[in-house]
Amino acid sequence: MTPSIPTAALLQSRLEQALQPTRLEVIDESGHHAGHAGANGLGYGTHFRVRIAAPAFSGKTRVACHRLVYDALQQEITAGLHALAIEIVRD
Repeated sequence: MTPSIPTAALLQSRLEQALQPTRLEVIDESGHHAGHAGANGLGYGTHFRVRIAAPAFSGKTRVACHRLVYDALQQEITAGLHALAIEIVRD
């Protein structure tokens, strides 16, 4: 079975389920990376930006917060998510 191409809605769902964020914005920036490494030629599904605030980040370093986001999205990374810009927002 071939994994599906990641979408902003799927990433948002995974992050909501795993981290229960108080603020979450997932932006597919793939269209801006046409012709770049990791682009799939479709204009979506490879390059994303995530702005997120979550109680799970309390007391953690920025690196530890990023690890939590990467862990939540591991399946999508395996399915072709090439680039992920993470902005941790502190409430």
